[in-house]
Amino acid sequence: MLKYRAGVVALALFTLAVGLVAGAFADQYAPEYVPVLVPGQSRATINQAQFDQAVRIISAHYDPGKNGPLSVTTQTRGSIRGLVQSLGDPYTSYQDPQQYKQQQDSFAGRHTGVVGIYLLFPGGYPVISGVVPEGPAQRAGILPGDQITAINGKDAKGLQAQDTQALIDGPVGTTATLTIQRGDQSLSFTLPRSQFTSPMVLSQMLDDQVLYLRVYQFGTATTQQFDAQLKANLPNAKGVIVDLRDDPGGFIAAATAMISRFVASGEAYELRDRDGSVERQNVEGDHPAVNVPLVVLVNGGTASAAEIVAGSLQSRHRAQLVGVKTFGKGSVQLDFPLSDGSDIHLTVQHWFLPNGQSVDKGVGLKPDVTVSLPAAQDMYDPAAPATGHAADAELNQALTLLTQR
Repeated sequence: MLKYRAGVVALALFTLAVGLVAGAFADQYAPEYVPVLVPGQSRATINQAQFDQAVRIISAHYDPGKNGPLSVTTQTRGSIRGLVQSLGDPYTSYQDPQQYKQQQDSFAGRHTGVVGIYLLFPGGYPVISGVVPEGPAQRAGILPGDQITAINGKDAKGLQAQDTQALIDGPVGTTATLTIQRGDQSLSFTLPRSQFTSPMVLSQMLDDQVLYLRVYQFGTATTQQFDAQLKANLPNAKGVIVDLRDDPGGFIAAATAMISRFVASGEAYELRDRDGSVERQNVEGDHPAVNVPLVVLVNGGTASAAEIVAGSLQSRHRAQLVGVKTFGKGSVQLDFPLSDGSDIHLTVQHWFLPNGQSVDKGVGLKPDVTVSLPAAQDMYDPAAPATGHAADAELNQALTLLTQR
C-alpha cells in the first residue's frame, strides 16, 4: 500500500514529515521543486566515474586527524543527503534511520525526545508554526509565530530543518533551551525533551450549539478521531467549524476522508505527475454531515493536506473559509525506505483542486472572509477551554456567519 503525504517542512520537532511505504503525504514537513523531464528526454543520472574518482581521492589522501578512521556509513549517508539536497526541493529530504522512525512516530501521535513544535524556515530565523497539544512547548507557553533566535546558546539564523532538529531533539530527560523573539520581547525557555502522545483532533460544543473541531495534523489516527467526535456531537449541532489553523498537513488519504464527511459525491482533488498523468480522487466513504452549515478556519500555517481540505470544500461551495491566506504548498511526497532503515522523502506529484487551482509556491488559498488575529496567543485553545474564545476574532467571525445562516 502506498501512503502519500502532502505537507511542508514544518519540522515536526516533536519533531513531526520505502520499498515504497504506506502513505502519500501533503505536509509542511518536506521540500518544492523537483526537476520535471520532458517526455522523450533521458533521465538524469550522476556521473558514476567522477563520483568514484572523488571517493578514491578521499580514501587515499584524507587525514582525519582526531576524527578517527573514515566511516563508510557516514560517507554513504552524506553522499545520499547531498544528492537529495541537489534537487533544490524544500519538500524532498533524506532521513537517517532515527529521523525516519521519529517521523513515523510523530504521524501516529507518538513523540520521544522532543519538545513538541512545528517549524517553518522562511529565511533568516526559524519560525514556530504550531505547537503539539500536550507537549512540553505548549505547557511552557510557546506560541505559533514565535521566532527562534538561538538554540542552546547557538545563533539560529540561517539554520535549516535537519540542523535545527539535531540541536533541539535529544535523549529523554535532557533539556533544550530556546531563545524566542515575540514582538519586542526576548524570552528564554528551557524545555524537557520528553516522551508523550498527542491527539490529532480535539472538539468542543460552543455557543448556539456549534460544534468546533480542531485538527492539529493529518496523521494515522486523524480520521478515526475526527469521525468519533463527529458522530458523538453532530446530532446536537446546528453548525460545524473545522479549525485547520497551523495544521501542517499529513496523509492525503485523511484529507480525502475529511472532505467526504461533508460532500456526498464528485471530485475531491486531483493529482498530476511529471509525465502529465492525472489521477482524480473522488469523494468516498460515509457522508454524515452533508447538510450541516460549515465554516473552515485557516491561516498562514494551514498547509498542504489541510489546504486540500479547505480548498476542496471552498471550491465545491460547501464551506466558507475565514482567516488569512494559507501557506501555499501543492506537492505530494512518497517515502522510499533504504536497506539500512533510512529514507528518501521524495516529491512525486502535485495536487490540484476540483476547479483546477493550484496553491503551490506560496499562492495559497484566499479566505472568503479575511480576519486576522492581533496576536497568536488570541487563538482559542480547545485543550484549555476555560480560557474561552473572546479574543479569537477569526473564530468569533465564523460563529457569526453560522448564526446568520
